[in-house]
Amino acid sequence: MTTLLLVALGAAVGAPARYLVDRAVQARHDSQFPWGTFTVNVAGSALLGFLLALPTSDGVRALLGTGLCGALTTYSTFGYETLRLLQNGARTYAALNAVAGVAAGLGAAWCGIALAQAVTG
Repeated sequence: MTTLLLVALGAAVGAPARYLVDRAVQARHDSQFPWGTFTVNVAGSALLGFLLALPTSDGVRALLGTGLCGALTTYSTFGYETLRLLQNGARTYAALNAVAGVAAGLGAAWCGIALAQAVTG
């Protein structure tokens, strides 16, 4: 039960953070490209990589990894926005979103791991 509460608490912070960051980033770009979702997914991937490479407890992983990062990032919106770009005829943006989103997420997770390893020695 404690793990469930930690996940819920992390998600209660991550979901509003996703919404606020997404809206703030997207408001600064006059483009069809979903910069807000791209930003939260890359940031969440970096944070998750960092957290999982640290020597932390299961509770911290549940709170920050599963809860916070799970709610901060959004694969469903990524998929929906990519399909919406295709439906609107923005094929280049759709392809860029799919390829760059996955590549940047993996790269950010790798950087998070590398940073955690550098910090912990």
